[in-house]
Amino acid sequence: MTVETWPITFEDVLAARERLQPYIAPSPLLEHPLLNAAVGEGIRVFVKHENHLPTGAFKARNGMSALSALLPEERQRGVVAATRGNHGLGIAWAGQRLGIPVTVCVPLGNNPEKNAAVCAYGATLVERGVDYDDSLAVAQRLAREQGLREVPSTNEPQVIAGAGTLALEMLEQQPDLEALVFSVGGGSQAVGALTVVRRLRPDLPVYAVQAESASAAHDSWHAGRPVTTTSALTFADGLATRSTYVLTFEALRAGLTDFVTVSEAQLADALRVLVRTTHNLVEGAGAAGLAGLLKLRARLAGKRVGIVISGGNIDQETLRRVLASEI
Repeated sequence: MTVETWPITFEDVLAARERLQPYIAPSPLLEHPLLNAAVGEGIRVFVKHENHLPTGAFKARNGMSALSALLPEERQRGVVAATRGNHGLGIAWAGQRLGIPVTVCVPLGNNPEKNAAVCAYGATLVERGVDYDDSLAVAQRLAREQGLREVPSTNEPQVIAGAGTLALEMLEQQPDLEALVFSVGGGSQAVGALTVVRRLRPDLPVYAVQAESASAAHDSWHAGRPVTTTSALTFADGLATRSTYVLTFEALRAGLTDFVTVSEAQLADALRVLVRTTHNLVEGAGAAGLAGLLKLRARLAGKRVGIVISGGNIDQETLRRVLASEI
């Protein structure tokens, strides 16, 4: 994939960081001795704590990056976004900070605590459909009918640029990292990281992980072409997508070293390990990086590996089930 066809540039990431600086401080990158011991194989794990950001997830970067780049007339009309939670939270928070009206579309039965948080940031919540893809169709319809600016969770260059700022921080905080492992739903986090790595550390391997039960991007990567799945039933709602995305798929194909999947049980086990060893609250998608590292640990033995707790917005009932080993 050439520089000309890559979805964003390194300069886009630098510009996004400049826009974010008044609102978001760098999140910590921490090494936890108990986590190193749990992973084993001589691996040193460096955890990017995006769960410490406003809204409790890395999507605060994406939301602020996208909304702070809007034209004045777009800000006045307002924006609409589809989400399972964290993207909507990021957009709602950024909209509140910037004075931009926000509508957030979620599927029926969505995480009630994330829904409440979206509303607490002053956004209008629309509940329709059975999953994220249905909510996306609703958001697109509202954008057409009401003249709102749609802000996709992935197919938006400024969203990907915002996500790239977290990898930029990681390489500044720990320049000698030897591998990175990112969870993939839509791919903004991984493609943002690949953009940074291409400029600063082209030799640095980047791995991706997805839930077995929501594996469209993984399956497409291995097939060499976009494929869709009929469902995306995972408790890691940040990974629950049924398709690939135009702006990220080819970059994932071109840049990733490998792409693996993990089971629901492996995601739940990784979440329990992170709670026990870091004493941080972690959602399912936030544990996926560790789950992927555990699957890859024979290949990454003895290396310094960066992972991301991408969010900590797990609802009480799901957390109870995970800690009780019911998942």
